[in-house]
Amino acid sequence: MSTEQLLQTPLHALHLELGARMVPFAGYDMPVQYPLGVMKEHLHTREQAGLFDVSHMGQIRLVGANAAKALEALVPVDIIDLPVGMQRYAMFTNDQGGILDDLMVANLGNDELFLVVNAACKDQDLAHLRKHLGDQCTVQPLFEERALLALQGPAAVKVLERLAPEVAKMTFMQFASVKLLGVDCYVSRSGYTGEDGFEISVPAASTEALARRLLAEPEVAAIGLGARDSLRLEAGLCLYGHDMNTETSPIEASLLWAISKARRADGARAGGFPGAATVFNQQQQGVARKRVGLLPQERTPVREDADIVDEAGTTIGRVCSGGFGPTLGGPVAMGYLDAAHTALDTPVWAIVRGKRVAMKVSKMPFVPQRYYRG
Repeated sequence: MSTEQLLQTPLHALHLELGARMVPFAGYDMPVQYPLGVMKEHLHTREQAGLFDVSHMGQIRLVGANAAKALEALVPVDIIDLPVGMQRYAMFTNDQGGILDDLMVANLGNDELFLVVNAACKDQDLAHLRKHLGDQCTVQPLFEERALLALQGPAAVKVLERLAPEVAKMTFMQFASVKLLGVDCYVSRSGYTGEDGFEISVPAASTEALARRLLAEPEVAAIGLGARDSLRLEAGLCLYGHDMNTETSPIEASLLWAISKARRADGARAGGFPGAATVFNQQQQGVARKRVGLLPQERTPVREDADIVDEAGTTIGRVCSGGFGPTLGGPVAMGYLDAAHTALDTPVWAIVRGKRVAMKVSKMPFVPQRYYRG
């Protein structure tokens, strides 16, 4: 895709002004890093607060008395009992139990749900929702109307409460309508870095003013997609299209925790989502492969698609995400391994440029998550 064809977020001019290196990502011209560089941007987010432009993500509103019940039929998650002012992680599954996309769902009250879906999947997600829910509730895309900012890191709350003191009382996964610089925004205490922080849905026309105000705070630096990726990798968080896809079930992806108890085989509203029988069967019988954390035992970074072998040299899996973890001070990866090799501390080897790189299966997250739970 040529630069002329790439979509731009409302902060495109600001990224250029800040000296960002721009790259194509999910059809958008996006900042991969700023002059600070990926390593320092990553560490700044862990130590202070980083501001990310994630306006390429898809925001969708569902409106109607049947919205929660209708959406629950598409995801293995409890939507009907999701409290007003809370959000939950969810997945769209297909009839084979594969993952079509992962998303966040918030209950706004007044029979309204607010969804944030992945940039690369947003058009197909919108079509999926319209096909299955269109006759039960209003499906309203907000792709052009609203932008999305993520303010992440231990100083995020200190920064945002200068604009809206009430955000300090919010806890992890709470969601609220908040006025910022006089503009109605949606704020959730959540993010994709493993750190405390907020995601802010803001009307597109007001995005630049809010971003500039946040960047004027001494604790805040602009952070690009490069550090966003290394932060989420250290936090053990999946990236759709890399760590899971339509060929991967929630069980294989080690996402059983995300299937609400009410929707599990022994739950009050068991099943009722696409592929439920397959997912429940895998939960009981086990799966042939599973996503695990992998820590290389030497300095060589191990990247996506590297084969993983056992001591005898037999291929037993593949790396799905990998890179350098600045907080860990070494390389870090996730991959899918044959079930027999997924026990913690199992020694395995990645093939990098024809050479074996020693690794061991590790628990995740690699860096402790610091969500604020009150």
